[in-house]
Amino acid sequence: MNQKTVSKVLRIAVVVLLNIFIIVLAGYAVNTALQENTQSVETLSKNGSRGDEVRKIQQRLKDWGYYDGNVDGIFGPQTEKAVRYFQSKNGLQVDGIAGPATLAAIGISSSGFGGNSGGGSGAPSGTSDSDYRLLARLISAEARGEPYVGQVAVGAVILNRVQHPSFPNSIAGVAYQPGAFTAMTDGQINQPVSESAYKAAQDALNGWDPSGGAIYYFNPDKTSNKWMRTRPVITRIGAHLFCS
Repeated sequence: MNQKTVSKVLRIAVVVLLNIFIIVLAGYAVNTALQENTQSVETLSKNGSRGDEVRKIQQRLKDWGYYDGNVDGIFGPQTEKAVRYFQSKNGLQVDGIAGPATLAAIGISSSGFGGNSGGGSGAPSGTSDSDYRLLARLISAEARGEPYVGQVAVGAVILNRVQHPSFPNSIAGVAYQPGAFTAMTDGQINQPVSESAYKAAQDALNGWDPSGGAIYYFNPDKTSNKWMRTRPVITRIGAHLFCS
């Protein structure tokens, strides 16, 4: 084989090797991207997941009566069943996966319920933005159309429950306690939040309690709950009676 032929063969070999190297690098990049994408999907808490987020989900659902298993940080069939139950009761997609919307509803996500980033001038010092917005959303849903002082009073009742030993010890816990608020089951919680509700949430969080320490309220023209009608009335504001 003469020198010219050898040079030509070497050039072809170099080109082939370069192409192989490029293909290998491209394959590695694609594989890495796929792995990163898979990891990002798997960060959602679902059946098979483990960790602190799962433990928080279990604890909150247990506090609210949706889950009666061990708080062990292992997302198994019992935890999935509890998540599905919570989702079905709160107007969420029932898939058993604790995605962003479900985490927000449970009160773990910092984005706030329903992804509403507008309204209000911010949470008071010492209160998370998600708690503040959830409180405002519940005030708006439960007291829409009530006088402003009545909206603050509804917010105060929610906060009074947080401090009361008979109720969950968080705003999200009180809000999502099964059967506690009709707004959670009739779809009102998903309606746009009024600006007055944001201000009422701020005033309630800052300590204003027009309810006089009430832990219940109801509209006597609408409720048929006989037990609620036996509660000692503290005051009436607008259409609501506030009770101990």
